[in-house]
Amino acid sequence: MFRTVEWKNSSVVMIDQRILPGKEVYRTYRDYKTVAGAIKDMVVRGAPAIGVAAAMGVALGSLKIKAKDYAAFKKEFDKVATLLASTRPTAVNLFWGIERMRRVAEENKTLPIEKLKARLVAEAKEIHREDIEINRSIGRHGGRLIKNNSTILTHCNAGALATAGYGTALGVIRGAIEAGKKVKVFADETRPFLQGARLTAWELKKDKIDVTLITDNMAGYIMKKGLIDAVVVGADRIASNGDVANKIGTYSVALLAKAHGIPFYVAAPLSTIDLNIKHGDQIPIEERNEKEVTHLAGKRVAPEGVSVRNPAFDVTPNRLVAGIITEAGVAKAPYVRSIKALFRKG
Repeated sequence: MFRTVEWKNSSVVMIDQRILPGKEVYRTYRDYKTVAGAIKDMVVRGAPAIGVAAAMGVALGSLKIKAKDYAAFKKEFDKVATLLASTRPTAVNLFWGIERMRRVAEENKTLPIEKLKARLVAEAKEIHREDIEINRSIGRHGGRLIKNNSTILTHCNAGALATAGYGTALGVIRGAIEAGKKVKVFADETRPFLQGARLTAWELKKDKIDVTLITDNMAGYIMKKGLIDAVVVGADRIASNGDVANKIGTYSVALLAKAHGIPFYVAAPLSTIDLNIKHGDQIPIEERNEKEVTHLAGKRVAPEGVSVRNPAFDVTPNRLVAGIITEAGVAKAPYVRSIKALFRKG
């Protein structure tokens, strides 16, 4: 089984998702600046995986700090955390992971510096372990919503590649299969970065799960033909009212699902829910390089000089969401109330 991100010999090892499915290459990062670069350049992607990678980046950066007291350590530690926090604006797990590492540093500031560093490394490893267990819980809760002999449409990649392992949206599919249900999957290609075509299809085939690849603009036709029983996607940030930011194109899929009477589920850990944001309009949307749109596999497919927009995410309003599947259970409308209840439970 592949490993998305792991701590190994005082370094961070990540599978390079930019070159899948052609090559399965693992890259080793020995300082926090290169980890930040890997997050920004999408060597690693998917909100939970980004959170784990950021926490490991903080731990890695702390190991290199030459300080004899906490005040001096904290000054350099803040530089590490700030750089990592600047890499991707939308995925809230990035900031959640960094803030958790900040809290651990502050709570253990009376330790000798070397023991403090060891404590931070241990915390990053724990975040990695917890993420896999959380995803398995999401899979169990979500698997109960999936009927036997169902066909699921998913958009982008919210599988083991987007997490420390197992997956959120694909975790729901895996959870249903592990419960003995027969499940087939339709995967949107997910332009412009093709996470569905390159990553979801690769990952599901690796697990011998029945997967059919379609282009993004085929989803409505496939639904109209009665071939889809449910939609399950991941999320990069969820507002406190249940509005969901996910990969660009998710909103369109949600509208199509609503029009065809198909339940649209979102699978994500509680750490992806941002209680400080009241609604989706407050979620920052990352704009990425125009070459992701004008080029395909390194070859230009659009005319020189054409104007380009490349928002990496969109926001699906809560009225289109049938349920938000978390490790603490499933939230349903009204989301302000049910999300708060999940946090009390979780």
